[in-house]
Amino acid sequence: MAESVIIGLTGPTGAGKSTVAGILGALGCAVIDCDRTARQVLVDCEPCVRELRQEFGDDIVAENGSVDRALLARRAFSSHEKTRRLNEITHPWILRRVRREIDGWKAEGREFIIVDAPLLFESGAEKLCDRILAVITPLPVRLERIIRRDNIDREMALSRIRAQQEDAYYTERSDACLRGDEDPGELRRQAAALLERWRR
Repeated sequence: MAESVIIGLTGPTGAGKSTVAGILGALGCAVIDCDRTARQVLVDCEPCVRELRQEFGDDIVAENGSVDRALLARRAFSSHEKTRRLNEITHPWILRRVRREIDGWKAEGREFIIVDAPLLFESGAEKLCDRILAVITPLPVRLERIIRRDNIDREMALSRIRAQQEDAYYTERSDACLRGDEDPGELRRQAAALLERWRR
């Protein structure tokens, strides 16, 4: 049996990464959603939550034991230093789980495993991957998508975009790029062609 090919999927917010992940899933790839894994870590990883409480305050955990993600986000994104601490605490636990998920899909004999991670490079998850695929989209399209998706105003959407890296950060570190504003049929055709090229 051929060895699995691990593909890191990344890109800035609103670029269409979720759409591409959906297309890759429909093409038969196993997809690991790192955002979902990160949320799960906040639910059931006690050592991680303990560290977060020490750093961001006991009140980030409600009486029922669940992490108040909105309060944690407000505190963690209040400065670059705080954001860095959040990532230092959570990323090792998230990566541990992603490795386990990769191993599970490998054991099932999946040919392609997608690691869908907005912070692929920042978390070090790219080291787990054989290939990197970035999704980028022109700024006006991203802006409209974020406003619509998150139901926020233009200024808030712009602040989210400014908090992220430029397109070049992703494209220069990737083996291939897809445009997230392409027609879905064309996007599927391009994704299928990439998988054919990257087949072991």
